[in-house]
Amino acid sequence: MAEVEFRDVTRSYEGGVAALKGLNLTIGDGEFLILVGPSGCGKSTALRLLAGLDEPTSGEIRIGGQSVNGVPPGRRDIAMVFQNYALYPHMTVYRNLAYGLRQRRTPKAETDRRVRETAELLQITELLNRKPGQLSGGQRQRVAMGRALVRQPRAFLLDEPLSNLDAKLRNQVRGDLKRLHREVPVTSIYVTHDQVEAMTLGDRLCVMSAGEVQQIGTTDDIYNRPANTFVAAFMGSPPMNLIPGMVRDGVLHIGDVAVSIPVALPTGPVTVGARPEHLQLAGGDIEGALPARVDFVEPLGSHALVTALVNAPTVGAPPTVGEHRVIVHAPAGTDLASGAHIGIMLPRRRTYFFDAESGKAIPERPSARSNGAAVTDTRVNS
Repeated sequence: MAEVEFRDVTRSYEGGVAALKGLNLTIGDGEFLILVGPSGCGKSTALRLLAGLDEPTSGEIRIGGQSVNGVPPGRRDIAMVFQNYALYPHMTVYRNLAYGLRQRRTPKAETDRRVRETAELLQITELLNRKPGQLSGGQRQRVAMGRALVRQPRAFLLDEPLSNLDAKLRNQVRGDLKRLHREVPVTSIYVTHDQVEAMTLGDRLCVMSAGEVQQIGTTDDIYNRPANTFVAAFMGSPPMNLIPGMVRDGVLHIGDVAVSIPVALPTGPVTVGARPEHLQLAGGDIEGALPARVDFVEPLGSHALVTALVNAPTVGAPPTVGEHRVIVHAPAGTDLASGAHIGIMLPRRRTYFFDAESGKAIPERPSARSNGAAVTDTRVNS
């Protein structure tokens, strides 16, 4: 195992396309770090640079305290798992697992010991004499992971390894990965665009967009203390609702509704954030509720998702008012007709505020108007 470092790493391609823009990131020895973000954000590029499949335009990559710039992939002592398994179809599972060790001239007895220990760890011992064509997708993915683990590498790289599996198998193999890292804590970097995988698997998450790091932290940090509107909207399913607001004379206005807030906000446009599970449905005439019009309801058995439209100002000079979609996590059995008028209550402890122009979270600063009770009931993201 080894610590992995990216120091001001950039990667640019012909035409001035920058896939990475000064990546600074340290993955601790034995840590499981998730690189997550939309397609084209630079996460797979970072993994390829670490694996030695590509070279950085500038900056330095270090493994175990040593620079690996210019070092060929075979000498970096890392293992990589891809989404397409990359197994040899004419070989048995045993031979697939043993192939890398045999190429390194590992003694036969040691190879056999490692293969059988890895197979037992991954619960594929009964598959050792089968060929990949006789395996399910989940079994093939376990073999692919085993072929990487059997080498006992310093770092374990996984590039969207579950994307070819159906939903049930994804859940199963995700659990296998969680258990596997607990039992064999190899330094691991896992690339995915799936936020469920990201939030359930890693020790820390690194959220990326357009070649830049947006936020690094635990699942709790990322979900409950997003650094900006990109992280807030990307992490979570459904994502955080982001509603335009306007602050005038210390009072927040969303559309025609004045909302009492116990924090000091700068005069001008702001973005108000609230996650669907923290919003509450109310009558349209309740004081402080945001008037909304139901668009549609999605019953999901354990709960329902109500999508409604709220009138709120958009950023501009002068600001204009338009309809903004808001999703509310409602109790099972909620049945509202399309076009029905409802009220939506902002959460008292889970309301977030972001700068309307930069998208950055606004640090908490108690308002001089607020008294103790109001302050303790509302939390602003910091």
